Amino acid sequence: MDKPLTRSRPLITLPAVAALALAVLGGWYAIKSLSPDHGDPVAASLLAFEKQDRLTVFSAQLAPVVSADDVRIFGMLKSRQIAVIPARVDYTIDLSKMDKARMAWDEKGQRLSVTLPPLELSKPNLDEAHAQYLREGVWITGDAQAKLTRDNTLLAEKLAGDQARNPVLLGLARDAAKGAMRQNLAIPLQVAGYGNVTVEVRFDGEQTPR
Repeated sequence: MDKPLTRSRPLITLPAVAALALAVLGGWYAIKSLSPDHGDPVAASLLAFEKQDRLTVFSAQLAPVVSADDVRIFGMLKSRQIAVIPARVDYTIDLSKMDKARMAWDEKGQRLSVTLPPLELSKPNLDEAHAQYLREGVWITGDAQAKLTRDNTLLAEKLAGDQARNPVLLGLARDAAKGAMRQNLAIPLQVAGYGNVTVEVRFDGEQTPR
């Protein structure tokens, strides 16, 4: 059972997205109160970002399967522990990195272009309270069991981090981030009177959407 088994259940974290929507809308009202017409789209969006720190756009629930061995008394006592430890990894965007250079407004085309900084992954949050263990050995001492658990915890943390960087999960996280940004920037633009605007979102290094 040394082969890692993955059960990934992605989900979008809605409370953070909703908070961003409220902040963007608040930014629009603040800008409109200081300037005529509809206000400055880029300035309003940046004002909203300044009120936020880090936005969680996606989370992955993983279940890394790991194993550890322990040998004592010159090889006479051998034990093994297999563990399934649920883990959660959050995918976030550091909104403090958003500046004017990352946003451009096309007045003629009624289009806002946004370039996001790279996704950042949190340290895996292991749920050891719901972990499952299978132990093998004629006699497993307390010290051996403690060592096996520590070793499996470290292995599970590393494996969960590796699984979270899977291209499929990263792609889902990027899509979730783009969707959240498009929705939560387009709505305030429409409320501000710009009508049916287009919001184009990409990450650093990606080509401009066509």
